[in-house]
Amino acid sequence: MSELRIGPVSVGSPVVLAPMAGVTNPPFRKLCREAGLAALDDAARATARPGEHAPAGLYVTEMVTSRALVERTPETMRMVQADPEEPVRSVQLYGVDPATVAAAVRLLVEEDRADHVDLNFGCPVPKVTRKGGGAALPWKRDLFQAIVSGAVEAARTASRHREREVPVTVKMRMGIDDDHLTYLDAGRIAEQAGVAAVALHARTAAQHYSGQARWETIARLKETVRTIPVLGNGDIWSAEDALAMVEQTGCDGVVVGRGCQGRPWLFTDLVAGFRGSPLRVRPGLAEVAATIRRHAELMVEHFENEGKGLRELRKHMAWYLKGYVVGSEARRALGLVSSLAELDERLAALDLSQPYPGAGAEGPRGRAGSPRTPHLPEAWLETQDIDDRLRELLSHAELSISGG
Repeated sequence: MSELRIGPVSVGSPVVLAPMAGVTNPPFRKLCREAGLAALDDAARATARPGEHAPAGLYVTEMVTSRALVERTPETMRMVQADPEEPVRSVQLYGVDPATVAAAVRLLVEEDRADHVDLNFGCPVPKVTRKGGGAALPWKRDLFQAIVSGAVEAARTASRHREREVPVTVKMRMGIDDDHLTYLDAGRIAEQAGVAAVALHARTAAQHYSGQARWETIARLKETVRTIPVLGNGDIWSAEDALAMVEQTGCDGVVVGRGCQGRPWLFTDLVAGFRGSPLRVRPGLAEVAATIRRHAELMVEHFENEGKGLRELRKHMAWYLKGYVVGSEARRALGLVSSLAELDERLAALDLSQPYPGAGAEGPRGRAGSPRTPHLPEAWLETQDIDDRLRELLSHAELSISGG
């Protein structure tokens, strides 16, 4: 399959790491990016210009709020901090106010903090949707159009001053629920507004992460949006899943989220798969332990605090150990590590001779949950227009959404 281009930006393999809150910080992005690069041969690496690093997919930041970015909160500025070796610095923004989103995009471009900006219209969590954001927002077509077109124009204007174009993309869900689908209208609006690509998580907000992703909707979006790349997201647990999604839907690339939690090496498989290579990584527990240790080092370096770095690592432990024979007490102890020395001691106590456990280490990670009624602003579904009451609500919405 040919390389993926987002506007003028080449990202190499058509593989995107999905933004995940508390997961896709710089240390985890680095592990995934290095895994993707491991699938490239010397000839592919040589395509990078001197001083640059070969792209092997797109690795996106955690979602940050536009308001927090404009106000330069310290944690937000840390979240958009890029690894110097990242060939394409990709930032995902959340926002519900067109002016604030545009200002955030302008800041990222003018201060040379991003090479690509993605807009989040797919988050299903209640604290976001109850304020009219995330997956709820495209229901209000005029508001969606204003945010997207304002972001694209802000990027274009700021790009002229820096003599380089920073493309804007959109990530969304099918809609709020089966009675309030928005993805086809949103795709058309985004395309007309000048975005460089659209990505669809083939679930509704009501589905959350439950059930199966409905890949047929990705095919419908691809039939509707014809002039820019369409990316598919949902239930990609292996390279074979990614290749099957492209074959079945005609999409131009894949976005991978939960499937890589505790498995950054999945990006080796994905990049190799799209290059027609049979290379697949099947690590024994010793290799997994080595990856955990490297992840820990990167976390400590990033947060500049050993305790905080190890606390942030804890959520990854169950994902890394999925499928391996590790007793409940050892799992619990690893989930409570607070120092590198403690981590070393607990990893060394494992049976590191274990080979790859096969299917037990693959598939869904964590809890998918069950379908739920989305939390929405009062009377949100009564009309697709915005009235004065909703404008006032939205003007304050970003103040209560953390994520930077």
